[in-house]
Amino acid sequence: MPLDRRTFIKTGSLAAAATSLHVLAAEPSQASASKSPNDNVHLALIGAGIQGQGDTRAALQVPGVKLVAAADCYDGRLTHCKEQWGTGTSNNVDLFTTRDYREILARPDVDAVLIATPDHWHKTAAVDAMKAGKDVYLEKPMIHLYSDGPEIINTAKSTNRILQVGSQRVSSIAYAKAKELLASGAIGQLNMVSARWDRNSSIGAWNYSVPTDASTQTCDWPRFLGSAPKIPWNPEHFFQWRKWSAYGSGVAGDLFVHLFSGTHFITGSTGPTRAMATGGIRYWKDGRNADDVLLALLDYPQGFNLSLRVNFVSGGEESEGFLFTGSEGTMEIAGQSVILTRVPREKEPGYTVSTFANAEQKKFLDQYHEKYPTTPPTGPVYSAVEKYSAPKGYSDSVDHFRNFFRFVRTRQQPIEDPTFGFRAAGAALLSNVSVEKGEVAKWNPDTMKLG
Repeated sequence: MPLDRRTFIKTGSLAAAATSLHVLAAEPSQASASKSPNDNVHLALIGAGIQGQGDTRAALQVPGVKLVAAADCYDGRLTHCKEQWGTGTSNNVDLFTTRDYREILARPDVDAVLIATPDHWHKTAAVDAMKAGKDVYLEKPMIHLYSDGPEIINTAKSTNRILQVGSQRVSSIAYAKAKELLASGAIGQLNMVSARWDRNSSIGAWNYSVPTDASTQTCDWPRFLGSAPKIPWNPEHFFQWRKWSAYGSGVAGDLFVHLFSGTHFITGSTGPTRAMATGGIRYWKDGRNADDVLLALLDYPQGFNLSLRVNFVSGGEESEGFLFTGSEGTMEIAGQSVILTRVPREKEPGYTVSTFANAEQKKFLDQYHEKYPTTPPTGPVYSAVEKYSAPKGYSDSVDHFRNFFRFVRTRQQPIEDPTFGFRAAGAALLSNVSVEKGEVAKWNPDTMKLG
């Protein structure tokens, strides 16, 4: 059956009403689903920065979810959490707030936690939460160091907790459509994927605002540092932490990991085997040690190559997208739309005989036309370009949380589980390894170890 935009929008609407396409197919019966101890899933936020508060707003759009607690190292964010979600708001709870997330983990009324801390806290907070019996939605990248991955995976298994990593494109109906199209052979054999995530603004380059009341009285600097090197109070490091490798993972951990998650979900690959990357600080020479331009080329054992680009000084519009190139066409993902361009392989090889003697030209062409006779086209009219778009207002972030809470209730493991998360983040950080060493970096996607 041919696919068209109307079909996709109809499918998308159904998915948005329940969950994304790939989860619907695997949903267990209600009879087999276990329930949260609470009527609602009681959620706590750990790390109430820009991403954390944005994630919380998406999570609370899912019916049957309540925010009951929040932890952050800046008092102003805790105050704002109460202003948004405390008593008197639609959440209608007396929101518990603390600087110490361990106080949240000790609460019996918390079923699951949303961890949106700086990267260097991801492993510790996630492991502590699972050992305390909480399910975890962990922002990407899952790891800050390669040694974080096995510990998170093993803890999830030993505690029987649900952990879903927060690359929301894995729950996007647009990406589910792209996966379906690729598997159907719509572009033939895949040979290359090109992906980009460019930004052209100061905020896009992580220059987040520092509040006027930032001080050691309002910010818990020692707790923020955690395992990072101990340095004197620095408000830029606290509020713009992605700019330094002690706390973040650079553009690879912030943005490449989304592109790897999308690539792995759509292609079904476990990851690349080697990477060659280059980059540098080209424009934002403000003391940061994270590159603002990064390029990478990667080999995949399935027979395709992946090229990645992040450019914070692009001089153009901010953009994110993929181009999948196959033997019979291309498939582009831009936002929540998929554009399929089909270019079927030729049915004959063609000829280059113009330099031959006239007699040889005739002899060659007679034999060629006998072997490849001209036949009129048959069958339906071919549609070279098709576009599929998600419904207006669709949010893959909400769908990602809808999936997460479904897994919390059913105890079914998510697609973006710790193993998926480690493979995506491990591949992303491979770019940093290549840049640091100035050489090709190798990775085994099956054993999840550096070569």
